Amino acid sequence: MTENKVQFGIKNVHYAVATEGTDGQFTYAAPVAFPGAVSLTLEARGEQADFYADDRVYYTSSTNTGYSGTLTVATLLQQFRVDVLGDELSADGVLTETSNAKPKTVALLFEFDGDVKATRHALYNVTISRPGLTGQTKGETTEPGTQELAFVAAPTIDGVVKRSTTGETEDVVYNAWYSSVFQPVVVPAP
Repeated sequence: MTENKVQFGIKNVHYAVATEGTDGQFTYAAPVAFPGAVSLTLEARGEQADFYADDRVYYTSSTNTGYSGTLTVATLLQQFRVDVLGDELSADGVLTETSNAKPKTVALLFEFDGDVKATRHALYNVTISRPGLTGQTKGETTEPGTQELAFVAAPTIDGVVKRSTTGETEDVVYNAWYSSVFQPVVVPAP
């Protein structure tokens, strides 16, 4: 299959709440659709270190500690606030944010469109910060507001930061990307 030459847009954002086992490995709940994605930015985290010898850079090492990012959305879903941010919904329909809420770790799934086929991505160890709140008056035209979610996508205990589909991804894997968080099948060595 041909690879994409360009990418554009963001859509099909989903989150899956993670549960960490005693061994440090994550298991994930079923992904939940998070409509209204406006933009997503990922900034690489890590450092490069140069070692000098013989009057030159003799060795360079780099670390990959994941990404810091921002997901801008049209509005936050109530279910997301409860599932991920730890807000409490009372029986009478009032949403309460508390100072002792513990945000949950999630997998964040999304895709960027391309000239051939959308590339689907999964970040596996994402912690999302609670957003601020802004609003402004309406003028002659009405522009919808957005909300920004800052997050950190760190490596899992086994070093996985992100997985992405390619032009060679099997249809069964590609089509099931939002049904469950992709975990490769590991075949034991003979």
